[in-house]
Amino acid sequence: MRVGRIILTLISLYLISFLVIRMAWAEVWAQDGKIYVILPESPLALYYAFRPLSMLDESLTGMGTHIGPHQ
Repeated sequence: MRVGRIILTLISLYLISFLVIRMAWAEVWAQDGKIYVILPESPLALYYAFRPLSMLDESLTGMGTHIGPHQ
């Protein structure tokens, strides 16, 4: 029972943190008019940590993910 609650809490924190990042770092790229979540170049682990959710998010909403600013 206690382990299940800990796992549920960790999953909830993971989802909430992704949603916060998604809302805070979203921007529209002028060249294609699409919305992208711009993740920082460092630490790269942040990108890989949220990659599974960003792939799901992109397939559901069309919002892309990009590492660092568009050039």
